[in-house]
Amino acid sequence: MADIWQQTLHWTPTVQQQLQFQRLYEFILEGNRQLNLTRIIDPQEFWEKHLWDSLRGIAPLLKDGVGGENTSSPPSSPLSLIDIGTGAGFPGIPIAICVANFTVTLLDSTRKKISFLEKTKDALELTNIKTLIGRAEEVGQQPQYRQTYDVALIRAVGTASVCAEYALPLLKQGGLAVIYRGNWTEEETKALENAVEQLGGIIESVEEFTTPLSDSIRHCLYLRKVATTPSQFPRPAGVPTQRPL
Repeated sequence: MADIWQQTLHWTPTVQQQLQFQRLYEFILEGNRQLNLTRIIDPQEFWEKHLWDSLRGIAPLLKDGVGGENTSSPPSSPLSLIDIGTGAGFPGIPIAICVANFTVTLLDSTRKKISFLEKTKDALELTNIKTLIGRAEEVGQQPQYRQTYDVALIRAVGTASVCAEYALPLLKQGGLAVIYRGNWTEEETKALENAVEQLGGIIESVEEFTTPLSDSIRHCLYLRKVATTPSQFPRPAGVPTQRPL
């Protein structure tokens, strides 16, 4: 896959990173027996839909190079990221493997999944990963986490407006929320604008791209936090999904 990494992300994993990706795949297969982590277990599908897709979402952050082979030096300033509703560890773990000077917090409300991820990060010797058990609605109201992160990642968690309500309160001013989607339309962008504005953000860009093996259409929404999120957001647990902005 080295050529595809280089052509699509202008980055090639080091031998060490390739080994970590392989071990991550083996850990996911093993963990799947107890935890039903993912339906994607075919090696090529795993590479495309979990590894490549995770890293493609942060492509705007990688333009300065990420310290793998055939790149320039890593981004000069270390960034603090949070992966909301991380599940099996995507996109957070591949990103932590890819960029060693990014600190990645994996947030999930399921204790068993977090326990699995802690074992995985230790086995892969990923010292730049932290874990956090909790619901995004509650964590977003806690002072030690609110307005703390440079980047919030959210993938396969809910509608875009719900994702925005989870992510923006956790960001510093100027921070970036990355919402991973499959299909997306211009009408959906217009509908999302009002919700994002209420949360102190703007839709900075929407990127459409095609996956390299199956030619599937994917989108990433990039929301920039430009003002303080009002204190009532995120609303209590369950409310964002029941009454989306």
